[in-house]
Amino acid sequence: MVGGRGVRLVAVNIDGVLLNDTFSPVIHRFVVGRGGVWSAGLERELLSQPQLRAAGVVAGWCGGSPEEVVAAYFEERARFLAECPVRVVDGAEALLVRLRGTGVPIVCYGGLGREHFDRYLSHVAGLFDGPEYVCTDAFRPGVREIAGMFGVGCDEALFIDDVARVGEAARAVGAGFIGVPSAYVHSFQRQLMREAGVRHTVSHLDEITQELLRRVEGEMAGGRLWPEPAGAAGLAGSSRPAGGVGGEGGRVLAGARA
Repeated sequence: MVGGRGVRLVAVNIDGVLLNDTFSPVIHRFVVGRGGVWSAGLERELLSQPQLRAAGVVAGWCGGSPEEVVAAYFEERARFLAECPVRVVDGAEALLVRLRGTGVPIVCYGGLGREHFDRYLSHVAGLFDGPEYVCTDAFRPGVREIAGMFGVGCDEALFIDDVARVGEAARAVGAGFIGVPSAYVHSFQRQLMREAGVRHTVSHLDEITQELLRRVEGEMAGGRLWPEPAGAAGLAGSSRPAGGVGGEGGRVLAGARA
């Protein structure tokens, strides 16, 4: 990635990494307000899941259909955002500039539609490659799918995300992962990342330095990023999609913008 072989794609989550975490507080308020008991297990079942799947979990104990739960959730979210608006986090643009400096393609992803990206990150859209943004709601957490879009092996992709479930998916296929766990007081993500074997977590995007990127890439190349046993990482991560956004034969966007 930094002058060598290894990472050929960096995927950066939008909400909770580049934008402030407006999901954990709303989901917590939504669940507790309907008589639910918040726990690490429930948080794991709800975050970075397709909307209807997560809604099905909630509907199982509070009633209604998944579609009705989704509608009620977004009404709750609108009320929350009126008090606590979405904002670009400090250090987000500087992080993207650092990542761009590696010469490796960068893509943004998240569970909301393209309009969410366009509304809040259009001013930095030129720092991303390919489609710029991928909505993963249909296939969350999306590690394998995003790598496939760019024609790289999962073990050549590095994900930066605030949710442990994405780290679990990265570990399962041998992908790289840097965690940015939420600082929300009721969040269990730091604990869940630790339990998932995530080695590298940061509290601020300025901590994702060139040195850390090189370290993660070296650990990925040497098979040291994830603790053993790594389950199916060896087999799952060895696949190389032929083609995709990056071009023919698995070559990724040769001559990516520096």
